[in-house]
Amino acid sequence: MIVKEVLSEELLTLAEVRELLTKIADERREQGLEIGYSFRKALRHAEQFSKISGEKSRELVNKLLELEKMKPAIAIRIADILPQSRDEIRSIYAKEKYTLSNEELDLILDYVLEAIE
Repeated sequence: MIVKEVLSEELLTLAEVRELLTKIADERREQGLEIGYSFRKALRHAEQFSKISGEKSRELVNKLLELEKMKPAIAIRIADILPQSRDEIRSIYAKEKYTLSNEELDLILDYVLEAIE
């Protein structure tokens, strides 16, 4: 498959990817089409590592993006990993040029725990 140009680009959480791949796989099965090896591996990975629904993960990303020191890529990473401690969040921010205060870390943890419930 040769791609001539990218029409649009959007960052997705792993849970959203799982839902999209599941939908595509169901459509292919209904049409009697074969599902390729790499597609099956991608779907299996998404099913294995996504912990919440696509809707909850998007809500979490939207809440995180309201924070001052939050970039879209980091919000997506947090929604995929669902860190459970301050140290896990700090490791996500390790490459950034700024650090988060304990209050900011706690707020992120609150959002993550809210999404998990």
